[in-house]
Amino acid sequence: AYAGRYSIRAWQAFKARPPTARVRRFYEGGFQPSMTRREAALILGVRESTPAEKIKEAHRRVMVANHPDAGGSHYLASKINEAKDMMLRRNKGGSGSAF
Repeated sequence: AYAGRYSIRAWQAFKARPPTARVRRFYEGGFQPSMTRREAALILGVRESTPAEKIKEAHRRVMVANHPDAGGSHYLASKINEAKDMMLRRNKGGSGSAF
């Protein structure tokens, strides 16, 4: 009886706790027709105000994980490159996407 009551109280305390920052939430949506700085930042996993050096580091990290030569998708690689260009403000006009 004591174990059951303890279990119920522990479960209620667990459910009532506030959400913590330790749990990362990942973007679950698809790609927008025309890439925005917000979407580019989400793809690279950085903030919109991130300096250029950090953007390049993030681009390299994401590309290593998704490069077509390592079994990744050509489409995702093009979106990652487009995101880097957008964040470095090289992408002017149009979507710039190859797809």
